[in-house]
Amino acid sequence: MRLLFVVQRYGEDIAGGSEQCCRLFCEHLARNGHQVTVATSCAKSYTDWANELEPGNQIINGVTVQRFPVDRPRDPERFSSVDASVVWEGHATPLATQELWVDEMGPRTIEMSDWLKNQVSEFDVMIFFTYLYYPTIRGLQAVAGKIPTLFQPTAHVEPHITVPLFDQIFRLPDGFAFLSEEEADLVNKRFGHRPVEDIVGVGTDLNLQGNGQRFRERYDLKDDPFLLYVGRIDPGKGSLEAFEYFVAYKKRNPSNLKFVIVGDSVMRLPDHPDVISTGFIPEEEKLDAIDACTIFLQPSYFESFSMALTEAWSLRCAALVQGRCEVLSGHADRSGGAVKYDGFAEFEAAVDLLLENQEIIEELGNNGRSYVEENYQWSRIISRYEKLLDEVVAAFNQRRS
Repeated sequence: MRLLFVVQRYGEDIAGGSEQCCRLFCEHLARNGHQVTVATSCAKSYTDWANELEPGNQIINGVTVQRFPVDRPRDPERFSSVDASVVWEGHATPLATQELWVDEMGPRTIEMSDWLKNQVSEFDVMIFFTYLYYPTIRGLQAVAGKIPTLFQPTAHVEPHITVPLFDQIFRLPDGFAFLSEEEADLVNKRFGHRPVEDIVGVGTDLNLQGNGQRFRERYDLKDDPFLLYVGRIDPGKGSLEAFEYFVAYKKRNPSNLKFVIVGDSVMRLPDHPDVISTGFIPEEEKLDAIDACTIFLQPSYFESFSMALTEAWSLRCAALVQGRCEVLSGHADRSGGAVKYDGFAEFEAAVDLLLENQEIIEELGNNGRSYVEENYQWSRIISRYEKLLDEVVAAFNQRRS
């Protein structure tokens, strides 16, 4: 099939979870013989959407990428003001203010919508990734009803999904692809079921390998146990809370336990002698970190899937996850590969339990690996996805007949 994906950012060095998810689907579909194109912005950072990449075409791992310039970068003050009025005033917010909010949310790629309309005869399906941003909202408004459309909203519990404007946006696509049972439940409770939808998940490479000793030597960790967090240093990802929990734990439980943070920094954390922040690192080094860690920590409140968690499980890591996140809690319950915590007291008890019981750590890691093998092999994911694409085309044709 001739497939066009629309996403806010795209590239191998883009750290966002939904963007990585989109890229993986694109590359696996291309390897399966489909003609895959991506329409995206020239931005790399979601904090300001500044143009950092060249507009136009390039090929990345067999996928054609068409980049569009961002009309204007995000102004943090202006966006914060509009965002607060829309998100917290709910249905009292005028539609005109919600439309302004879409522009301020960005990345404002005003050339993309007309380009998409001109491409409807060139593709079999257009797939829109992530519900929140300008390219998806304006893109769906531009082409819905003109070409089969599949929506992968990567939605999770957050105030933004209550914005009334999305009542209309979520009615536009011909089909939905969800990443988890919890995402499907959230969207269907909020917007109602659709005739064409499936929980496709995200595939995980089961052949991943890391060299934990190499990572320990690089960061002088010796044989010290450590918690590992992979993701943005961002309050919305729970990383600030995780840092505070770790600091409190060390005050109450002096030991050689360390906390390693791998990922881009949206905010600076205070210095601490037992916290190592690597910043963004190459994929090989990230796998080394996962292979080396004692416990993989996923503290996020807002997830639609968590590829970092399934990747860690593929390397047989025991996990400690945020119990207040329904997606992470669901993964933990279904897999038997993680301990959940809700608040500091449970965090402290869980860390104590795991550090004192190597057998439990091994059991959790093996359970997590089995869960990924049974549910998230790419061959099964892509087969299911291709079936869903066929159903989307059929639904579009039926709507038009």
